[in-house]
Amino acid sequence: MLGMSELHLTKIAYGCDSFDYLRARLQDRIDRGENILLSTRYKPKRADELVGGSLYWISQHRFGLRQPLIGFEDAEGGRCSIVLAPVLIEVEPRPRRAHQGWRYISTADAPADLDAGIDAEGRIPAGLHAELATLGLI
Repeated sequence: MLGMSELHLTKIAYGCDSFDYLRARLQDRIDRGENILLSTRYKPKRADELVGGSLYWISQHRFGLRQPLIGFEDAEGGRCSIVLAPVLIEVEPRPRRAHQGWRYISTADAPADLDAGIDAEGRIPAGLHAELATLGLI
């Protein structure tokens, strides 16, 4: 279940060359159970529809992680903070073109969560999975 919303955001993990790096960058706040605030210039026009959805992270031209989207807060300088839950959920590493800022995505178009019941040893590494998917082999 992706949440109550049928609408989500996608965002490039700017400055992160891998999802492992993004995870490491957020780990202290996740360990403390703190919501994660992501600053953006403008509040999305469809913000009310996004609450209960997720923010899908993109790195190396593919999806890999998502975070539940809790809400939005006003920030300094007229900016907006996207409030994310302190959890990272692995998703199907599907290819995605780069873009600036964030973009909307519907639940129907969002990648599925990876099965948490599969142990890490039985899973194809995310980079290899993405490469095989790009080649149309899986």
